[in-house]
Amino acid sequence: MNSTELAREALPQRIKRKIKQGLGPWGVFFEGFLRNPVMVGSIVPSSRFTINRMLSRVDWDNCKLFVEYGPGVGTFCRPVLNRMRRDGMLLVIDTNPQFIEYLRRTIKDSRFVAVHGSAADVEDIVRAHGHEKADYVLSGLPFSTLPDGVGPAIAAATHRVIRKGGAFLVYQFTPKARSYMAKHFKRIDNGLEPLNVPPCFMWWGWKDEENEDAAAA
Repeated sequence: MNSTELAREALPQRIKRKIKQGLGPWGVFFEGFLRNPVMVGSIVPSSRFTINRMLSRVDWDNCKLFVEYGPGVGTFCRPVLNRMRRDGMLLVIDTNPQFIEYLRRTIKDSRFVAVHGSAADVEDIVRAHGHEKADYVLSGLPFSTLPDGVGPAIAAATHRVIRKGGAFLVYQFTPKARSYMAKHFKRIDNGLEPLNVPPCFMWWGWKDEENEDAAAA
């Protein structure tokens, strides 16, 4: 192949790269959706209304470790870091290496850690980063399209890793995730955010101390 043919072959890649750079995080998010829609779930990042409502229940003064599953291009990451205490940690987990690379490159905050891995392994990942428990776990993973057994495994592992008094924060476009949560969390608050594309269900599953003690008795 001569130099002219090589240049022609490289042209579509250059065009694609320029388009993605022009779109910024939206371009990265869109490409991630096209590559793996089962794991991304939506073609559009969450709205600021969804972000503010989901995070409004967090006791930030007592949050040392906040975990997020499926952070994408960081739609929730920056709002979380803006609210988090100086000695806290935001630990995000994603199976998409493209998202993890983008987050590591664009978020320069010493409290931020991005891990390429599965949410089902959250206990091992949390321990590997110096913690025994998480205060809060946030998830926008599309539970309705996850492979068989993965959703229940994530819900169970999440319940185990959250400290008493903490919560599992979930936003979804179908109600399936709530059934997984209800097997472990005795108190679940419900919400619906219409100002999102598409409108989304929201749940806060609380690991109440009294319920945990009663279940153990």
